[in-house]
This record gives sequence, C-alpha cells and structure tokens, in this order.
Amino acid sequence: MHPPTIWLTSLAVAAGGGWLAATLFAQPATSKEPRFPQLTMDQLDGKQKPLGEEIMKVSSVGIGGPYNPMIRSPVLGQRLFDLFYYLRWQTSVPTRLNEFAILIIGRQWRSQVEWFAHAPLAAKAGLSPDVIADLKAGKRPAGMAEDEALVYDFVTELTTTQKVSDETYARAKRIFNDQQIVDLTAVAGNYVMVAMILAMAEETVPPGKEEPFKVGEK
Repeated sequence: MHPPTIWLTSLAVAAGGGWLAATLFAQPATSKEPRFPQLTMDQLDGKQKPLGEEIMKVSSVGIGGPYNPMIRSPVLGQRLFDLFYYLRWQTSVPTRLNEFAILIIGRQWRSQVEWFAHAPLAAKAGLSPDVIADLKAGKRPAGMAEDEALVYDFVTELTTTQKVSDETYARAKRIFNDQQIVDLTAVAGNYVMVAMILAMAEETVPPGKEEPFKVGEK
C-alpha cells in the first residue's frame, strides 16, 4: 500500500531540498566519528535491503535520520516502519494535529532532526507559523484553535506528569472519538522513542543545514 499522492508530493519536495542526498552521501563536518556511519542502499545486506527499499518509497530522508540506526536491527526496524507508516499516513488524527503532536515531542526533546523534518510538514498541513514559532521558543502557543489547544495540553500532560487529568480527558472526548484519542497517545509515545533513537545515535540535520535548536538555548 502506498501513501496518498499529496504525501508523496510533499516527500518528493523535501527530498529535492537536499536532505535525501545529504543523508545518503555525506557525513556531518566533525572530527568525531559518527556512532552509526550513514549507510547506503549498496551497503545493505540481504536482511536489510527489503526494509531499505520500503523506506526509500516513502521517506524524505532516504535511509537517513532514525532509519540509519533502525536498519541495523532489520526485524525491529520493519516492525517500527510498519508502525510509523500507520501513524503518519493511516492514523485517524487529522494531519495538522498529528504533526503538532510530533512537534511537541520534538520540542520537549530538543530533537534537531524531528523538528527539522516535521516543522515544514506541520506548516504545510495548516498549523499556524505563529503556533510553531511559540512552541519552538518554549512557550505555550497563543492563538491555538480549540483542537490544537487540546492536543497541546493532552500531550504535554501525558509526557510531563505521566497522566491525563479528568478535565483534559473530558475535553478530548468532546473533540475526538476513542480511536483518535488512542492514536494521538500512540503518536506522542512513538516520537519519544524516535527522539531517543536519534539522540542515542547522535543523528543530526544534513551538512550545511542549520540546527533548529542552538547550544545554550532552553
């Protein structure tokens, strides 16, 4: 099954912007050896290659970003890829809100790659540039729509207090159905895991691209 045409178009645009080539063929300009040198398709073994081919069909980063370390464990990588596929292209949560949830996690983790990849997707899906800017600055965004405010509060409560208050859950029930509440929870948890993989592997933005979060910023 392939993602909708609109997603393929947006991914092709992202790839055309240079990340695909950069992650496949270049390493960051640093004297430190990368923890996971960037793989190319030609380097994949028989267990890795089928997964690599699936990734290449839909990924704006090729087999870079989180896929670079994931593909080292191809069975796990395939399971995660299937989960990513659902949470990105088949989820019941509207794309604008789904991408907002991903950005909330990216901001909490100060994940350079998550923010670099998903801020443009969130904007393309209709999330206000002012909401994105406030979130990046570490503020509760002003001017959020009712459903955006719910997503912000729901994800933030769940990830920072390890629970969702009755008040916030009641708001969620007014806006979302049961499947959407479960899918929203899952996408938040999934991107915590992605942020962990990226942090462990010290994956960063493509060479020549500016990191979203600067050293010393809170």
